[in-house]
Amino acid sequence: MDRTFADIAAALNLPEFQPGWVWLVGAGPGDPGLITLLGLCAIAEADFILYDALVDESLLSLAKPGVGLIFAGKHAGVRTCRQEDISRLLADLAREGHRVLRLKGGDPFVFGRGGEEAQELARGAIPFRVVPGITAGIGGLAYAGIPLTHRDTNASVTFLTGHGADGQLPAHDWPAVAKASPTLVFYMARKQAAAIADALMVAGRASHEPVAILANATRADQDVVLTDLAGLAEAAAKSPAIAIIVVGKNVLLRNELDWLGRMAPALNPF
Repeated sequence: MDRTFADIAAALNLPEFQPGWVWLVGAGPGDPGLITLLGLCAIAEADFILYDALVDESLLSLAKPGVGLIFAGKHAGVRTCRQEDISRLLADLAREGHRVLRLKGGDPFVFGRGGEEAQELARGAIPFRVVPGITAGIGGLAYAGIPLTHRDTNASVTFLTGHGADGQLPAHDWPAVAKASPTLVFYMARKQAAAIADALMVAGRASHEPVAILANATRADQDVVLTDLAGLAEAAAKSPAIAIIVVGKNVLLRNELDWLGRMAPALNPF
């Protein structure tokens, strides 16, 4: 029996997307199949959708007729909309009584600006809901055949950004970072790969430590390159722009666990 999103939402007693509300929804790292059910229902019910560049646009085809689609992201580091303008537009549309969906790649609160947008809404007394999404540092690694944690390699993980508000590498406490966890996951890190490698090696990480560069995570053009800290800068220079960097022994598990490529080619939709 065919079911609509409304039927599914009712069957699961999901929250209703009320007029005058803003929902901040994570669309996942790239593969549209990784969005949550609550995110799908929000797309189907929204009056306006403000979406980012990393959102797979096939998801937008699930929106209702007449929905207002507004691109609010950036391409190749070029901003097309200022953050303050996005936040103001979310609030203004909600005050007009619309159901406003802010659709963001990954998870809204993981190295995105969902927190800033939520603060602006809270300060304006605009009701909002946050719908988490699968972040690239988890979903991307899974699609690359790299377990985020494994009993034989690491019992902790540190997530960091390689791209500060000024476009430069943030001033991390590198000695602390180097000792923090066996596995380090850097977001938005490709352009700063050389600086990251140098900082980690100076802080004590071995030059031969395994590294994976994961570009276009979970997408049809996903690209995974294995290297080490000493070779990171050269390898990253050849990688696509949208990439995360993973440092740690669990990277080598890809040789055995690349389910999407080597192990299960029949399951590979790419």
